[in-house]
Amino acid sequence: MKRRILVVEDDAHLADGLRINLELEGYEPLLAGSGEEGLEIWKRGGIELILLDVMLPGMDGFEFCRRVRHEGDRVPILFLTARSAGQDRIRGLDMGGDDYITKPFDLAELLARVKSLFRRQDWFRGQELPQTLTIGRAEVNLRSYQATTAEGPIDLKEKEAMILRLLVEHAGEPVSRETILDRVWGFGAYPTTRTVDNFILSLRKIVETDPKNPRHILTVHGVGYRLVTDPGDGPAG
Repeated sequence: MKRRILVVEDDAHLADGLRINLELEGYEPLLAGSGEEGLEIWKRGGIELILLDVMLPGMDGFEFCRRVRHEGDRVPILFLTARSAGQDRIRGLDMGGDDYITKPFDLAELLARVKSLFRRQDWFRGQELPQTLTIGRAEVNLRSYQATTAEGPIDLKEKEAMILRLLVEHAGEPVSRETILDRVWGFGAYPTTRTVDNFILSLRKIVETDPKNPRHILTVHGVGYRLVTDPGDGPAG
C-alpha cells in the first residue's frame, strides 16, 4: 500500500508540484486548498503524514494542527511556510508539529525530511515493548502516551514518550544528546542539545521521587543520559 500524504496548501501551483514529486517517490498525495478542506480529508482516515502550510485562508495551519492533536491523532505534521521568524517555528513545534521547512525550500531536502519522519514513525511504532513499563514512581504506557503515578494519570508529550522509548531500548547504556536529537527530532533545526535537557527535566518530574536527585534517568557528564530501572545499578547523577 502506498503511504498517503495530505498536502494542505492554498498555492495551487506549489501543491501540484508537490503532488507530482510525491507520486514519483511512490507516495499517494491528497491535496486540500484550505484548512477546512484538509480537515474533511483527514477525518476520512488513512493519512500517514501531513504537509501543512501555515498561512492558509480561513483556518491557519496552527489551528489545523491544534485540532488534529486535540483528537489524539499523532500523525506526523511537517509545516510549510514563508515565515522564517524563530517564534513561529517554535510555536508550530510546541503545538505538536514534527518538523518545519521555510519557503522557498529545496525539493530534495523536503523529500528527505518526509523520509526521515516516516523512519521515526516506523521506529517508534514498530518495535514491541511491554504494554506498561515501571520507571521509578511511574507506570508508563508509551502507546497511549500516558504515565500513572500516585497523584494520578499524566499525559506525555509525544517527544517525551519517544525519548523514554529510546532510553528503554538502551537501558543501562549512555545515550548521547546528539543521538536523542537525531532519533526523536531528526532534521528539525529548532531543537538543540539544551532542548533535550529540558525534556529530561520534565521526564524526571514524572518518574523520579526527587527530581533534583534522580535515581533512574541519570546524567552521564559530557555525553548524555542513562536509564537505570534498578537504582542499585549506579549512582545518581
